[in-house]
Amino acid sequence: MNLEPGYSLTDMRPFFYKISNGIRITVKPLFLKEQSDPDGHHYVFAYFIRIENVGLTGARLMSRRWLIHDEIGSDTEVVGDGVVGEQPLIKAGCIHEYQSFCILKSGEGYMEGEYTFIGHDGSEFQAEIPRFMLSALNSPTELS
Repeated sequence: MNLEPGYSLTDMRPFFYKISNGIRITVKPLFLKEQSDPDGHHYVFAYFIRIENVGLTGARLMSRRWLIHDEIGSDTEVVGDGVVGEQPLIKAGCIHEYQSFCILKSGEGYMEGEYTFIGHDGSEFQAEIPRFMLSALNSPTELS
């Protein structure tokens, strides 16, 4: 079985990853059943992000762009500086992790997007955030 470094064999929640421009993004979504109200069309999902610099030089994460699709037919774009209030410098071989959440009106959807980085030479580049599924039916509902 092939698992990303840092995740144990007992942590079998699904994960999604993509490498682009020397940055590996790994996402693990989780449906938060206790915080959701399906009768009220309120579905809460947490997602855990691991950003690993597999390139040769450091880069600073400057901004994010999320595309959020809710199966009821609504699409939302979220653009902002950094991640959870930070613009971390991620040195070569290093990792930055954080967690966040989103709320959908249906129990199914997906998210994807990109982070914008500034490299050590001042150049700007994007790292793709892989599309990951949000499913109240097919997602674990508790941390492993």
